[in-house]
Amino acid sequence: MKIFWTLVFTLLISFPITAQKKTTNRVVKADTLSDTLSFAVREQMSDTLHTKLYYDVWASLDSLHNDTLPMRPITLRGEYYRLFLPFTYYYSPLQRHTYFPWRDEKLNMFKTVKRESLSVDTVSLAYPTLFERVGKTQEQIDEILLYTYKTNPKLIVQTEEQIMSKELVKVDIPQKEPSKNPIMKLFAPDKPDEKVEAAEVIIRKPNFWITGGSGSFQMSQNSVSDNWYQGGESTNSVLANIKLFANYNDKEKVQFESFLEAKAGFNSASSDTIRKYKVNTDLLRLYSKLGIQAASKWYYTISGEFNTQFFKNYKANSTEVVSSFLSPANVIVSVGMDYKLNEKKVVLSVFLSPLTYSLRYVGNKNVDETKFGLKEGDKTLQDFGSKLQTTLSWKIIPSITYDTRLYYFTSYKKVEAEWENSLNFVLNRYLSTKLFFHARFDDGAARKEDNSYFQFKEFLSFGINYSW
Repeated sequence: MKIFWTLVFTLLISFPITAQKKTTNRVVKADTLSDTLSFAVREQMSDTLHTKLYYDVWASLDSLHNDTLPMRPITLRGEYYRLFLPFTYYYSPLQRHTYFPWRDEKLNMFKTVKRESLSVDTVSLAYPTLFERVGKTQEQIDEILLYTYKTNPKLIVQTEEQIMSKELVKVDIPQKEPSKNPIMKLFAPDKPDEKVEAAEVIIRKPNFWITGGSGSFQMSQNSVSDNWYQGGESTNSVLANIKLFANYNDKEKVQFESFLEAKAGFNSASSDTIRKYKVNTDLLRLYSKLGIQAASKWYYTISGEFNTQFFKNYKANSTEVVSSFLSPANVIVSVGMDYKLNEKKVVLSVFLSPLTYSLRYVGNKNVDETKFGLKEGDKTLQDFGSKLQTTLSWKIIPSITYDTRLYYFTSYKKVEAEWENSLNFVLNRYLSTKLFFHARFDDGAARKEDNSYFQFKEFLSFGINYSW
């Protein structure tokens, strides 16, 4: 009997099925299972059913690998599962096309039915298998599968019998038994786990110091009044600037601020017949202050400042020295109250000192000390008085910052004041344009006729800027 059924099946898959249809000679170019099944749909179905199934299934898949087709959403439908599982030989496609008794070993059934006398739904009920659902869709899928079995049997990777031979996987999940502990034990503290090792705790001392700095090298256009106290003239120049700071804040009572600033600028001296280059900006400044909080934003403060210059500076077309290192040099010590405001965009400090000591020193004998308020022949000048110093740093927008410093000292006999303004336009991390304006008033220094005690200095520069 097995030999007989083997011959029947061989004949069925070797010749085209011609029930109620004429065979059309076509060449099947199928390198993949999806192409073969799509071709089988066109061969075995009417135009109406083919169009419906195509738009339900194949059109969605075609849109995934065909750039000329618009993307279509893929609808998952359970009726087509057999077309997308690893290609399997099912029993139902052959059952629908046989007139012989069929034995389903899995269901232990034996039935004899004539196909011509039954409708499609009856045939589905008459030959049930575990992988079959009743309906017209399943009949059409059987037609597609049978055609594929016949034309490309090498695509079959498993059979329905192999699938049914597999056992179900069952995993036993252990269930927790209800707690039998008395209710009072639920409120008892947990006992430490003896297996847990003691954790190693590392305590790091907080660092209250903040350090940093900035540097720049810029080209500038400079304008200086004739009576500027350090000399100089209007011209084009280059300027190098470096500023370092170290601040301490314990977040409780004590604050300490300190910074070192150095500037050096040179310009071409076209009007000077003796030298080609002159110094137009020269500054060395060290400033520190220590504050102890008094209330909210007010601090009892003591401050100290030292400033001088690096290089000698000469009067135009002359060997006369106007200023040099430690000529002049200023030391200022103050005691007072400091108001501090530190916001996101604004950092403000207003220092009021009713008690200030000022010492000016001119050590170079070739420098005219009277230009700096000293009497002729003296090297030092000491004054006691009051001081006001205000510093403001305002970040207007991320690319524009404004810094200003206002210094005012009076000995009640004379007044010395300075107002520095710097507007910095940051182009990127390394390039910036800076506008600097410095005004000064000193009625204790000697002045020329027809000149006031007001002095000013200004430059516009563009160059390299870097902060860390």
